[in-house]
Amino acid sequence: MPRPTAAQLAYGSATVIVSTIAMLLLSQTSTGIGVAVISAAALALGLLVALTVPLPRRRGRHAAARGAVRRGGAAAPAAAPGEEVRVPEPRTAPAEHPVHH
Repeated sequence: MPRPTAAQLAYGSATVIVSTIAMLLLSQTSTGIGVAVISAAALALGLLVALTVPLPRRRGRHAAARGAVRRGGAAAPAAAPGEEVRVPEPRTAPAEHPVHH
C-alpha cells in the first residue's frame, strides 16, 4: 500500500476533528461510552476520507506522449511488441574553424 500524501493526511485529520466536535455537540452525550463511540466513528470517517482523496496519477507512456504533443514537442511513436526501437544519431554542427594538422 502506498504511503499517504500530505493532502490525504490533512483531509483525514480535519475530518476526524470536525466530525468529533459536531457529533459531540449534536448528541449532547456526557458518558464515557458515548464519547468513545463518537470518537471511534469519527476516526473511521476520517480514515475513509483520507483513503478516498484522489491520488496523483502517474504519467504513463501514452500520457507523456500526449503531453509532449500538447506542448508542441514531437512524441516518438511507440514500438510494437518485439519490434526494435531505432534511435537516430545525434546531429553535429559543422566546425566553423576546422583544425588542420
